[in-house]
Amino acid sequence: MGFLIRVVVNAFAIWVVTLIPALQVSVIAFPPGDTLQYILTLLIVAALFAIVNTIIGTVIKVLAFPIYILTLGLIGLIINAFLLWLTAWLTHWWTWGLRVEDFWWGVVAALIISIINWVFGVILRPKKR
Repeated sequence: MGFLIRVVVNAFAIWVVTLIPALQVSVIAFPPGDTLQYILTLLIVAALFAIVNTIIGTVIKVLAFPIYILTLGLIGLIINAFLLWLTAWLTHWWTWGLRVEDFWWGVVAALIISIINWVFGVILRPKKR
């Protein structure tokens, strides 16, 4: 159940980022491109982003641990932007998916996605008994 909640929160965060035109991040729905297809595309992209973040992100964060210490964690923004860009690259082979036009705007988009995920993580965290 945790993975499904994570996918829905990621889909919401990606949707919020696509609403900010200056970030040059967009989601292209698969044909015919109606609302249902757009939501399904968001969910598929969010699931792919969660998988990339879980598998590749964990490996990169473990390998980059010394750099985390040197930069006081700021390298995490670059790593998250790279994972967002990697998700966009994985979906660019199809006519639908995530598009990130500029890497540095992707850093800002990844920061916004991280903040939204953090807020929902605090809200949805199970209460201790």
